[in-house]
Amino acid sequence: MKLKGWILEAAILAAGVIVMGLCLKTGIDNYVNKDRKVTVKGLSERQVKANHVTWPITLKETGDDLQELHMVMSSKKATVLHFLETNNVNAADIAVAPPTVSDQNTNNYSGNEKSGRYTITQVIIVSSKQVDLVRSIINRQGELMGQGVALINASSYDDTGGGVTYEFTTFMKMKPTMMHEAISNARSTAVQFAKQCGSELGKIETANQGEFSIDDRDSNTPWIKTLRVVTTVTYALKD
Repeated sequence: MKLKGWILEAAILAAGVIVMGLCLKTGIDNYVNKDRKVTVKGLSERQVKANHVTWPITLKETGDDLQELHMVMSSKKATVLHFLETNNVNAADIAVAPPTVSDQNTNNYSGNEKSGRYTITQVIIVSSKQVDLVRSIINRQGELMGQGVALINASSYDDTGGGVTYEFTTFMKMKPTMMHEAISNARSTAVQFAKQCGSELGKIETANQGEFSIDDRDSNTPWIKTLRVVTTVTYALKD
């Protein structure tokens, strides 16, 4: 009986030593590997055409007879509206802002060398999803000069603080797909890094939602947009 009891006690002690050893090894491994991580970035990029354009058309007239200036401005406004409508721009896409009038006599900084007491400014705004159509009309705006209408910097930036702008408004629909692609690219990079280190990729430690941006492809083609999604993911490495 004493021998059997001694054997049982020895077996229990040996099992305890083994379990303790395994726990100690796991603890050491966890300690050694706890800082073995890799942080990678994943990119998803698309080039798309803008699906909305805003074109502010600025008219300006200067003179001393306010009533005459009003008549001239009304005539030019009608010419521009006719030009747009005959070129198939939807009437709903055209907005006419109220004219503004400045009086040089009320400007303390005006000089006597300036000609014309009054300046009338009228802005007609085209806001449309017909990007290609509006672009073609912008390229032909010189035809208005033959009708006696000069536009003020209508194709770039005018003195009202605005210019032709192109937008891509359906980016939200593309975000999930691009986000998935960015994360997949990040994982591929992390797997390659782990292989070069003689390790395997573990679980994700941290991940951000991703940085989204919409930019012009270049200054010459603002109607072509570059969409980017960049995500940063940190993975654990294991042997």
